Amino acid sequence: MAIGVASTLLGAISWGFSGTCVQFLFATTQMDALLLTTIRQFGAGLVFLAVLLLQRRTLLRAMLADRQTLRRLAIFGSFGLFLNSTLYALTIAHTNAGTATVLQSLNIIMVLAVSCVVGRRLPRRLETAALACALAATFLIATHGNPVQLQLPLPGLLLGLATAAAATFYTMYPKPLFERWGSFAVTGLGMLVGGLCGLVTCMASGTVAHGLPAVDATGVVVLAVAVLVGTFGAYGLFLHGISIVGPVAGNMLGAAEPVSATVISALWLATPFAWADWAGLGLMVATILLIGRGAGEPIEGGNPH
Repeated sequence: MAIGVASTLLGAISWGFSGTCVQFLFATTQMDALLLTTIRQFGAGLVFLAVLLLQRRTLLRAMLADRQTLRRLAIFGSFGLFLNSTLYALTIAHTNAGTATVLQSLNIIMVLAVSCVVGRRLPRRLETAALACALAATFLIATHGNPVQLQLPLPGLLLGLATAAAATFYTMYPKPLFERWGSFAVTGLGMLVGGLCGLVTCMASGTVAHGLPAVDATGVVVLAVAVLVGTFGAYGLFLHGISIVGPVAGNMLGAAEPVSATVISALWLATPFAWADWAGLGLMVATILLIGRGAGEPIEGGNPH
């Protein structure tokens, strides 16, 4: 359980670091959000594939030979990983980054609701308390405690809810795959599928019709770090943690993402650190402590390796 919590937190922190890298790239290049998402997912998918070819070739052959597994991986990668990233970018375009983050965080409620319905139970008290802390932390950090900063036009609201639903899907759907094949291989092949979906979308939309945007040496380094740490490491660690602690606790711990993004942005890009950021950080610590006391249960029979 401790390993699962640590993996999930490190994954969420890596996501936050990735967000700062993306902020830097948007500020210094003309890179399109869809193109950047595609590069990150396809690049990370290739890294996963390289590791599998070097260390787990037998497992990889077995997965590719199983038609049901391939079908589920295609669904996981396209309707989960890629769709979530694309919808999140579209939500930002119709609202702003803070509003999109708050809306996506509603997946915590969705995951808990689905888990309670499937398990035919009511939410536990510690789950409810951790849920409240996680949502409050996300709200404070994304809006700095000012509800006026939330922009909720109808298209943005619908896209944000769809983003949360896609996040719920990609954290809950692969549970049987994790139990059979392990989180690393499933995440890697799903990421590769998501990257391929992004390539097809970029070509169909004409995103790369006029060539790739110019990126200097610093931008290349930041982009590589965003792929290796913010995508390969983030998704690998986060979904590995979820395979241990379960989707309910895992998604609550995912609220560490906006916390880490705010802290790293303050240290790297000199973004001001407000009182709401400190309050959000404290609430995130409370979330971790509550989950550590048993706000989630590990997946029975899972193989986290």
